[in-house]
Amino acid sequence: MDVIDAWDGRRACLLQEALRMTQEDFAEFVEVSVRTVGKWHSSRDSRPRTDVQKLLDAAYKKASPDARQRFHLLARGGAAVRQAQAFRVAVAVVTRDSDVLLVCRRGDESLSWQFPAGTVKPGRTGAVVAVEETRAETGVRCAVRQRLGERVHPKTGVLVEYHLAEYLMGEAENRDPDENSDVAWVPRADLTRFIPEQHIYPPILEALA
Repeated sequence: MDVIDAWDGRRACLLQEALRMTQEDFAEFVEVSVRTVGKWHSSRDSRPRTDVQKLLDAAYKKASPDARQRFHLLARGGAAVRQAQAFRVAVAVVTRDSDVLLVCRRGDESLSWQFPAGTVKPGRTGAVVAVEETRAETGVRCAVRQRLGERVHPKTGVLVEYHLAEYLMGEAENRDPDENSDVAWVPRADLTRFIPEQHIYPPILEALA
């Protein structure tokens, strides 16, 4: 059996494709959250934490010989890279009075503050996904008020659409500890202390000004 030296989002997506599983089925097979699988699709260069690397190792070992062979054929052909680029992510910029909602993502070696976000599956709309992912990640209910635009993310190459949303109800809490370490309401004026200004989609700054 071949040994995988290190897993990243691209290789995880390749394994899912080789197993011919949906994101939900693959999440159950690997024993991670569906959101984690969605992150691999939207950030193919992301490097899972050490404990998740071990889960992917175990999933690869559980795969049938045919699936492992498909995995290595796909890795050589790069088909999953083209598939990952077609994924769309919806971001929710949720405001409450003078605050904006952020989640602190777990990386392989560091943490980073971001807006709630989720993968837009075929047949879904970005606005709906933005609202649902915000509730799933943070427990906060919100309503989209404005679509701020979209761009190909400069780091991931994934198409991202941004939605300005208004807080409705709910206490902010970390409901996805696998992916996030914290959830917080941050004063709009302090946003660039959490996310570097050059990493923020400019229309977001304009909308929050």
